[in-house]
Amino acid sequence: MALQPSLRPTIIAGAHDAPHTLDIFLDYVCPFSAKLSYAIDSTLKPLVDVGGLYYGKVKVIMRLQVQPWHATSTYTHEAGLAVVRAAPEKFWTFSLALFKQQAEFFDGPSSNMTPLQIREKLASIAAEVIAKRQLEMFKDLLKLKPTPNGGIGVTDDLKYTIKFARQNGVHVSPTALWDGLIANQISSSWGEKEWSEFLAKNVAV
Repeated sequence: MALQPSLRPTIIAGAHDAPHTLDIFLDYVCPFSAKLSYAIDSTLKPLVDVGGLYYGKVKVIMRLQVQPWHATSTYTHEAGLAVVRAAPEKFWTFSLALFKQQAEFFDGPSSNMTPLQIREKLASIAAEVIAKRQLEMFKDLLKLKPTPNGGIGVTDDLKYTIKFARQNGVHVSPTALWDGLIANQISSSWGEKEWSEFLAKNVAV
């Protein structure tokens, strides 16, 4: 499906010009999204990246899915978008690192943290995977603008991701779209067998 040019780093697997598109909507503070992210990394990426059976045929886009019932969801997705801007080649690496530490951003552990403290914690995760120069840009992107309600440096990107999900009727994570249509059969419980069978059935090039 269509993708804003600045968000091309969210193509996390496969050739960028592959004819089939698998959009996967994930929320950084959703346990099922974390489970699916690990399967994407260990099972799906090897199938569609260089050397894989479906390389050049399928690309995978991670769509950031803010779920407002998770109190820190917006902040975590802002951080993901800041990495897209500051260190695009590290977006997936950062995403996996954040998924592995997502429990620190659950409602209970984060209940006494201010927005600034949440962003500082996110910056500490980013510091594990991106260069110092990139980290400074990351932090700058998360700083509030001087106007009272102007958002931060990636607010426009955040709006795009939310609008995209809403217009496509995506309400929860994880949700997957195959060539633009919701594929309800895709599950966070899938392993190599299920992914291989799905691709064998649906790849038509």
